[in-house]
Amino acid sequence: MPSSSSSTSSSLHTSRGDSWTADITPYFIYLIAITTLGPLQFGFHLAELNAPESVIRCLHRSSSPTSTSPSLFPSLSSTSTVTTSPLPTCIPITSPQWGLVNGIFTLGGLLGAILGGPLSTHSGRLLPMRLTSLFFVLGAALEALAPTLWVLVAGRFLAGVGAGAAIVIVPIYTAEISPQATKGLFGASTQVMINLGILVAQVLGYFLSRGGGLWRVVLGVAGGIGVVQGGGLAVVPESPEWLAANGEVGVAKRVLSRIRGGKRIDREVGEWGTAEEGAEEYDELLGSPERERPSSKPHPSKIPIGIFQIIAHPDHYRAIVAVIGVMLAQQLCGINSIMMYSVSVLSKLLPTTAGIITVGVGVLNLIVTIACAPLSDKLGRKMCLLLSIAGMGISSLLLAFGLMEDVRELSAVGTLLFVASFAVGLGPVPFILASELVGPEAVGATQSWALAANWIATFLVAQFFPILDNALGKGKVYFLFAGMGAAFFGFVAWWVPETKGKKDADEVWGRQRRQD
Repeated sequence: MPSSSSSTSSSLHTSRGDSWTADITPYFIYLIAITTLGPLQFGFHLAELNAPESVIRCLHRSSSPTSTSPSLFPSLSSTSTVTTSPLPTCIPITSPQWGLVNGIFTLGGLLGAILGGPLSTHSGRLLPMRLTSLFFVLGAALEALAPTLWVLVAGRFLAGVGAGAAIVIVPIYTAEISPQATKGLFGASTQVMINLGILVAQVLGYFLSRGGGLWRVVLGVAGGIGVVQGGGLAVVPESPEWLAANGEVGVAKRVLSRIRGGKRIDREVGEWGTAEEGAEEYDELLGSPERERPSSKPHPSKIPIGIFQIIAHPDHYRAIVAVIGVMLAQQLCGINSIMMYSVSVLSKLLPTTAGIITVGVGVLNLIVTIACAPLSDKLGRKMCLLLSIAGMGISSLLLAFGLMEDVRELSAVGTLLFVASFAVGLGPVPFILASELVGPEAVGATQSWALAANWIATFLVAQFFPILDNALGKGKVYFLFAGMGAAFFGFVAWWVPETKGKKDADEVWGRQRRQD
């Protein structure tokens, strides 16, 4: 086989002027679809308890138990039910216990986020993604078959570990396999799938929260998704960028060539910063295995950086502050006050339609996220964040005044604008930034810190929003969210750099690229 010719080179080369779809292959779409089932699981488990709460806790009159347990930690054998089914149709759970069921998911997520980043740095992206599918299957099985509170809690914790690791690793993987021109578009797939998971859980909950134990079907669906994810990951390759950063340059080029459908990959290989670049490498890639050279050693700057080392690293501390700040903004601007408490918030003004409005909010969130996915590649990451935060701050004021003055129309408009504004930037962009602000040797540790901050903020909102809402009076808590929005707007404008169109972290931060 001839190694190279001008005509072959011309036919294989993809120029910068080609359509943005030139590098999008069916295999690439498959990889995105399978890997982002992890974020879908995160969204699903986040919303799965919203609608069926009353039937799970035996508050629904069609599934009342014969006895209840008033203690915070009831006996493991407490399985009172009015049926003779092997599993109870409901589980007596008090309000403090229900807080535990919800909160344990975020604690599991925090653990998964802390462990997922270092594992993906040292063992690759693929192994931890496969492990998350096991956590999802086991967690969902325990939830769906739970005879007691503690089994339900254990299932939620395992699902949280899987979700926490997934939303650390999957954005890294999708960024590393996506073409440069569409990193923002496909980076948004994480948030799109989270929103899809929320919507699926809300729809299932709306139709199956009818007593008789049907709530177990809602919780068990996640197990089926986990099985599909685990099977699909069997044919997913390791990230080519991680392979190249760890000395497996030849394997990395073969993987990338397959993802790109055999198109020339010189430019992308050159961005890896390895010594073996150019047409000669591509010719070798197309040759037989016998002709390949041994894998090179990792570049000194590509040696993996640990989760604690990165804090004091002179090249990365600014990135750590940036991604943690943006992740905190994602939650502390108040989105989960709507996603987790919309029924209780809106039922004060719309008592008969709060459930269906919650489903409508989920639909709107998904549609706007999909519609706005290309914006970060057109307007830039930073501009999308600023527009999103400003919109959520204004919407918080509308919600506050609408709820305080019992103005239904203003509250409804504020809710819709709140969700739509989130989808413009704060939804998808934070998951993109970690892989663009640092190199592959540090992205795992950076994403772990970012998602750990995200999970802590999620826990704070989930735990204290109802308390603050009751303490301050109806709607006034949204003034607090408006103030948070103003603070985070200033932070993003001052500290966070634009990453759109930048080929690596050195260019983002204005550093000179090191040459060895």
